[in-house]
Amino acid sequence: MLYLLGEHLEHFFGPARLFTSHLLLAGIGLILCWLLSWWLLPKFKNYLPLDRGRAFAVQGSVALGKPTGAGIIFVSIYILVDILVVPLGFQYLSILFCILLAMLFGFLDDQSSIAWSEYKKGAIDLILSILAAAVFCNFENTTIWLPFTKVTISVPPLIFIPVAAIFIWTAINATNCTDGVDGLSGTLAALALISLGGLLYFVVGHVTIAQYLLLPHYPDGAKWAIMAFSMVGGLAGYLWFNAHPSSILMGDAGSRALGLLIGIMVISTGNPLIIFIVAGVLLVNGGTGLIKVALLRFFKIGIFRKIRFPLHDHFRHNADWSNTQVLIRFVVLQAMLTLILIVILIKIR
Repeated sequence: MLYLLGEHLEHFFGPARLFTSHLLLAGIGLILCWLLSWWLLPKFKNYLPLDRGRAFAVQGSVALGKPTGAGIIFVSIYILVDILVVPLGFQYLSILFCILLAMLFGFLDDQSSIAWSEYKKGAIDLILSILAAAVFCNFENTTIWLPFTKVTISVPPLIFIPVAAIFIWTAINATNCTDGVDGLSGTLAALALISLGGLLYFVVGHVTIAQYLLLPHYPDGAKWAIMAFSMVGGLAGYLWFNAHPSSILMGDAGSRALGLLIGIMVISTGNPLIIFIVAGVLLVNGGTGLIKVALLRFFKIGIFRKIRFPLHDHFRHNADWSNTQVLIRFVVLQAMLTLILIVILIKIR
């Protein structure tokens, strides 16, 4: 909306062309999401459902009775702000609609007196993931690039959609499973989105830098970057109240919408393997629990039987780490992983 306004007004009022700057729009999106989330979360938290606690989680009773489902507030703010700052087209509006659905289904689970079954939530996540992947590629071939090589591959939609859906589904569930320590899921998600936003805006979205690094140039990279940075602002507002000891929880309304957004941002970089770099700790912490459950239920393999998942529970229970230690150590690991591996991935080509 602001972009169109800038285009129409710049002929009559020169400074209005600033609204056609993607960097300025990203800054506006970040600040608006941050301030609005920080302002509105405490005003509406009393209308949120109360957390049911986590019977099998370490310190699961600590969350019992706290307002949860705060994602419906900061994700709603994020969607409205994106409509204002992102130069929208059908693709972006459709992705925002998928994020809206993920938030709403998550909130319905948050307010339900009985938690939805894993199969029900998994099926809904899978449908949303397939829908988001299909909308993203628009049923056309998608160009992806691979690490350590200058080769690019044109992937047909029949292959791209199921593979992309798996990455998005995994991101949704890993983000959801990590939401068990104050500040952890939100901070790791913010780190991932900062890295992805930087990559989309300054690398693959910048024609000169992309050419220098022998990467494909994605003209829409800057638009996706605006979406990534705007959510960072929303998370900043949320984390103000989710810092230990938290007074509010994002719930499934936040974690599932966040996971879907991270999955889409990863796909938009043109290299799905980027997810292991920008969200490696998130995946290992939450995603490996999915592997443990699948191996036990479907193959009766119990090689991870002595390891608690999510891993943050294992370290709190077996290594006696405090919540603060889990948060700081996981964040440090992710920050160092991103700095080291993303340089190696991009430069060695």
